[in-house]
Formats: sequence, C-alpha cells, structure tokens
Amino acid sequence: MEKVCVVGLGYIGLPTSAMFAKNGIDVLGVDVDEYVVDKLNNGMIHIVENGLGELVKEVVNKGKLRASTKPDNADCFILAVPTPIREDASANIDYVKAATESILPYLKQGDVIIVESTIPPRTVDDVVAPILKAYGWNLDNDIFLAHCPERVLPGQILKELVENTRIVGGYNELSAKKAADVYRLFVEGEIVETTAISAEMSKLMENTFRDVNIALANELAKISEKLGVDALEVINLANKHPRVNLHQPGPGVGGHCLAVDPYFIIEKAEQESVLISDSRRINNSMPQFVVDNVKKVVSKKGKVTVLGLSYKGNVDDVRESPAVEIVELLLESGFDVAVHDPHVKQRNVIYPLADFDYSIKDSECILVLTDHNEFKQLNETLVTETMSNPLIIDTKNCVNVTDETIGYYNFGNLYKLNELVARNMVSALN
Repeated sequence: MEKVCVVGLGYIGLPTSAMFAKNGIDVLGVDVDEYVVDKLNNGMIHIVENGLGELVKEVVNKGKLRASTKPDNADCFILAVPTPIREDASANIDYVKAATESILPYLKQGDVIIVESTIPPRTVDDVVAPILKAYGWNLDNDIFLAHCPERVLPGQILKELVENTRIVGGYNELSAKKAADVYRLFVEGEIVETTAISAEMSKLMENTFRDVNIALANELAKISEKLGVDALEVINLANKHPRVNLHQPGPGVGGHCLAVDPYFIIEKAEQESVLISDSRRINNSMPQFVVDNVKKVVSKKGKVTVLGLSYKGNVDDVRESPAVEIVELLLESGFDVAVHDPHVKQRNVIYPLADFDYSIKDSECILVLTDHNEFKQLNETLVTETMSNPLIIDTKNCVNVTDETIGYYNFGNLYKLNELVARNMVSALN
C-alpha cells in the first residue's frame, strides 16, 4: 500500500488522512471546498481537534499529505463524505453516490474502496456496488469494496483512531480482508471482519442505543419538572444500582451521529422501530422545553444570553446542534438573543457571535447550552455587576456558582422556576 485517496476532509476524513500520512503512506485528501483544500496545502486545518493541527503541519511539510478538489490514482480510496437527513428524515446519500462516481476514472485492478460515511443498511450492496459494477468492475476479484464506520470521540479522535476496535464489513469475505489490512497499517485495536450490512447496522445501533437512553433521561427531566423532583439526584441514586447506568438529560441531542443515525434505521423499518422513533421525538422536543422555561423568567422581548452553539463541549461542531434550534426558537419568540461561543468560528453559523462581556450586558438570563470548559467558572463579579437580577439556566449542569445572589437553575431544580414565577406574580399584585 503506497497511496491512499481520502474523499471528504471533514471531522473524520481529515484526521484519517493525517494518520495514514503519519505512518508513511502518500495521501491525497479531496474536498469540494477550495477553502479547505487551500488551508490543508498550507499546513493548516479548518476544524478544531486536539493535536490535529500539529500533525497536519508535520505531514504536509514532509510531503506525505496534500489536498485537491479532484481524486487521483491510488491503491485505496476512502469515502468520508457527509450523509445528512432530508426534511422528511430520510437519508441523503447523494454525497456518497457522488464520491463513488468521482473515483471511477482512477480505479485500477486490485484497488480497495472503503466507505467510512455513516449510511443506511444495504447502502453498500444496493447503491455503491451497482455504481462500480455499471462501470465494468467485477467485485469478486477485480476491486474490493467494504464499509468501515468511524467510531471516535471528538477531542480524542487521533488517539481513538489508533486504539479503538474497527468493524470492517466487506461486500464479500475477500473484500473484508483486504480492507482490514489497510487499517492494520496504523490501528492497534482489534479489527473485526464481517459483512457490509452488519457493519452498517452496528454503527447505527451504537448511536441509537445512546439516543434511546438519553431520551429516557430527558423524559425523566420533564416528569421531574412537573412533579417537583430533583432529576439529577434521582439519576445519581438510581445509578448506584450495580446494573443501572442512566444518562444525563440535556437541551437535546446533536452532532452528525446520535441525532441522525436512528433515522437511517427508521427509514428502512418504520413499523418495527417504535421505540427508536419515540426516542427521537422526545429528544427533538427538548429545545422547545428549554425555551418554554426561559419564557417563564424573561420578559417579552427581553435579552437572553446563550452560552454555547456547538453540540458538544470544547469542540466547534454545530452539526444538528440543539443549541442552534434553541436560538432560532428564542428569536422567533421575539427575544433579543446574544450568542457567545469561544470555539465556534463565525463562518460556520449565521448568527453574529459576541464576546462574553457584551453578551451579558443588560441580559435577563444566561442560558448555558454547551459544557465548554470556559463556562464552568464564570466571572461571577461581572455577572452580578452587569445583570440587575442575575439568573442562569444551565442545561448542561456544568457551571459552578458560588455567589448566592445569582439565581442558578439546572435539571436538578428546574421546578423551582415555577415557584419563582409564582413569587413574582404575588409581588406584582402587592
């Protein structure tokens, strides 16, 4: 294996490209975004990931990694393009189709094609394979097709690319073996060979499992708010059982995995996926639940400070982020919204981002939607001096508040917002 071509230089494709290059492989990274290509060829990256900037600079300077808007000849082609969902919640695999078609002129006998994009079950067999066959390739012995889904944690991608178990699903047994050998160039974790459809389904179920369990925690949060129960304490107590591991509630589920992958299963077996569908509805309802609680304490057209737009702490990824939907709902409700996120780049969002000082000026409520490290210890003096009635709603349970003059609410005491509203109503009548 001398050369690898990676199509798609996003949160998975770029780290994967850099990892192959680090291990001595000549890598061509392909992306339709010229901004991404230009940055990479100058040894820079367009995403935030621990250690990635230094690694990319190193391998680009060594000539092991370069970028282009078009593929070229290689021994292995890895497709790592997005698979978003349409408005009807069906999978949009147009990028996967386009990526497959883009490499056709460059294929040769013995090449390996690996789809890393998360895809609905049977996409390799029913979509990718027919494109290759129509071009004249025999998938039994001419070229080798497989699916190897990514399974890494943002912030630890470089480490987990090496250490995590990889599931390699081949179009046939020989393809699985050929693709597994590609990953053995740098993967130290276990490499499991299986069928393409089993690999597709396993990836989807990994994230669906988490989505379903988060839905249970979010439903508990709603019930607790109604009944006056500390949901966070309940979770902590329940998790003392040796076989119970409840997840934490939050403002919704984001990212390209948990918020999307369950729909790929629902699409293929709608009548059978009742629990999965219900979980999606529960998690999708959380942004409105958060906004409804904000409405209890912020005056009409009042200012709300939103801390965090990314779906996860200490990353810049806003894909499917519930925070983005919450901002939209707040704006639709007539609130003045100031958004602060030290990790997100302005080019990735349509909302103007502001610094923390400006964001809390004349604000009636600080709404924490992402657990960035920067938010765990806020400048409480600035908060109390800037806000007349300082109040924080922390949907991530991450802010450490020591000043008792600051009203602090999370999923542990969210029900107390109702008590606050009642007291304010009594005060207004008197």
